Amino acid sequence: MSSSASGLPGDPPGGRRAAAVWGIGVAVYFVAITYRTSLGVAGLDAVDRFSINASALSTFSILQLLVYAGMQIPVGLLVDRLGTKKVLALGAVLFTAGQLGFALSHSYGAALASRALLGCGDAMTFISVLRLGSRWFPARRGPLIAQVAALFGMAGNLISTIVLARLLHGLGWTPTFAGSAVGGAVVLALVLLFLKDHPEGYEPQPRPSHHRGPSFVRRQIGAAWREPGTRLGMWVHFTTQFPAMVFLLLWGMPFLVEAQGLPRATAGELLTLVVLANMAVGLVYGQVIARHHRARTPLALGTVGATALVWGAALVWPGEHAPMWLLVLLCAVLGACGPASMIGFDFARPANPPERLGTASGIVNMGGFTASMTTLLAVGVLLDATGENYRIAFASVFVLQALGITQILRLKGRAHRRERERVVASRVETVHVPA
Repeated sequence: MSSSASGLPGDPPGGRRAAAVWGIGVAVYFVAITYRTSLGVAGLDAVDRFSINASALSTFSILQLLVYAGMQIPVGLLVDRLGTKKVLALGAVLFTAGQLGFALSHSYGAALASRALLGCGDAMTFISVLRLGSRWFPARRGPLIAQVAALFGMAGNLISTIVLARLLHGLGWTPTFAGSAVGGAVVLALVLLFLKDHPEGYEPQPRPSHHRGPSFVRRQIGAAWREPGTRLGMWVHFTTQFPAMVFLLLWGMPFLVEAQGLPRATAGELLTLVVLANMAVGLVYGQVIARHHRARTPLALGTVGATALVWGAALVWPGEHAPMWLLVLLCAVLGACGPASMIGFDFARPANPPERLGTASGIVNMGGFTASMTTLLAVGVLLDATGENYRIAFASVFVLQALGITQILRLKGRAHRRERERVVASRVETVHVPA
């Protein structure tokens, strides 16, 4: 009887120890998200502190995401090569230093450098957490584990929108950001003391000597990119994630306060609604995909369609301000963007072997952050060019959505066929494994 009779060959068992170790990785991701999104509630304060305009403000997030997106493939390769513990520890050091530097910055240049450092450390977290989950839990639980990891990450966003926003108002810039850097030191200690790359008895096979050097890196990236599932996953991530990311990371608060005339407290509550909706929808999407794998593409495209519909309605609503019920609906729908982006990883996961999963995940994760970076820049430039006309600036979202939908429709048939071929081949190999 082969081990495949009860699960995939080499499938880890999961259990309480797996949850505890994986939870440490998720805690690192939680802190990274708190730092990443902290500027979203401090955008107006940053304008005053550094005496900058909308384009310069957007540069903070653009640079941070540029570093993040550019690091995804190198980080994927590092995770495949060095393992999760070393990469997560390095990430915690970098994003903590970036947050502390941002707290102490008084010049625009120093603040930019700090956000770049933060983005570099942040880039090392999520791919590492995905890899940690695949090493400690059975493959069939992959979709749910990924959604739960994202859920805890969004809880970090909740800390930004509720706790940091209030501390910033009460304590000021430096005490708030410097105090938050303590969280990074705590999770770094947890990683160094308790995190393990894999359970005992499930060590990965030693890498052959030729699995090194630039030629291997090129082959690894090329092999992952040639898989239609990897490319489809990247475009799903690209198309679904960025509207909510742009809203939460920077432009949601100014839009709600300056364009919609809401008090900052009310705008903060609406940003909190995005986060809460994300957490609730993430659990639903994870369960649905785990039970009905064919639901992946309809869920992704449905989320894009709903986002475009409500986003457009808020922009074209007659009169100066959209009604509160529509803004609430917009924020609730934006909450589905994050869970929908996680579907991209579920296309890449079965398309690539475990030793290439970090690289493939890096390619997928680069999609949404590239779209977010592009839109952040477009909104900032258009706001300055149009005298802060949010209707025109926010309409740039539709251009990237159209591009992404085109690519998803082009690749989905090819990726699904390839995935079915792999499933059939795996079943044939299982049948022929000797007892």
